Amino acid sequence: MKTSQKIYLPFKRLIGIFGSFVGIIVCFSLLWWWVIPVNAIVTKGHPFFARHRIGKDGKAFRCLKFRSMKNDVNPHMSSLDKGVYDNLTGFGKFLRVTSIDETLQLFNILIGQMAFIGPRPLIDVNDTDIKTINLRKENGSIRLRPGLSGYAQIHKRGELEPEIKAMYDGIYFEHFSLWWDTKIFTYTILRVFGAAKGR
Repeated sequence: MKTSQKIYLPFKRLIGIFGSFVGIIVCFSLLWWWVIPVNAIVTKGHPFFARHRIGKDGKAFRCLKFRSMKNDVNPHMSSLDKGVYDNLTGFGKFLRVTSIDETLQLFNILIGQMAFIGPRPLIDVNDTDIKTINLRKENGSIRLRPGLSGYAQIHKRGELEPEIKAMYDGIYFEHFSLWWDTKIFTYTILRVFGAAKGR
């Protein structure tokens, strides 16, 4: 890790604390006050979902999301699994398309489990993600907090092959800086509002 990156990391954490605190207030004011009760009705009282993920230095944490799938399906289904979209609730499809389901991860950022920008948080219950985790250990990107968005996500939304994921993570680890994070964050916002497509 470069000296400039070591200097940037504490600043990156301060951005995470301040930005997530402001984001929580904004999301509660504009979204959560109606999303929570609507999703509670749709999911029969289970609007939230906490999924086991692998974070900084390979440590596990509970990644928060709004539940978008039916209550009786396998919680470890990924975007590559057959029929996964058939198991989404109607409101869950809306939450996923708009990425509102991931806004609860602002709490993960606030307490230091995640960052706004970083490698994609992975699970360790399938061979694909385990392979990606091992490749991250090799390229050093496992040393960073996983991100709400990241270099891999702006290239393709959804699942990528483990080698491709790890390649993007390695590139990000080698070059991450305030300028890189700003570009990735800006591009992410443009994608959410449909003003940009995957690269």
